[in-house]
Amino acid sequence: MKRNLPAFVQYLFFFTAIVLMALGVGSIFRAGPSPDMKLIYMVYAILMFGDALAMLACGLLIRARKTAVFWSAVALLSLTIVLTIFDQFGLVDLFFVLLNSFTLGLLIILRRDFLPQ
Repeated sequence: MKRNLPAFVQYLFFFTAIVLMALGVGSIFRAGPSPDMKLIYMVYAILMFGDALAMLACGLLIRARKTAVFWSAVALLSLTIVLTIFDQFGLVDLFFVLLNSFTLGLLIILRRDFLPQ
């Protein structure tokens, strides 16, 4: 079972990237009805796509056993959690914080599987 956990963490990064892409697309479509909020929704979408790209990169590189990749992933997840908490907080935000916290917790617990020996 323990051998599968690093792969599970990698898949969590991929899942988070997919969720962020879906939220980014949703934000773009939300921009249409209210023209005065269009710029804000577009900025949200761009930030979500950037975060999705970073999560995808972490997912692809996390099992390479490089210290910089591990700590970049920890920093990215921590920053995402903090920024989500200090935004308008709803049910989707709670799900997202729990997902990222779970991924971060597994990453820290399994750090020996992701860091060089």
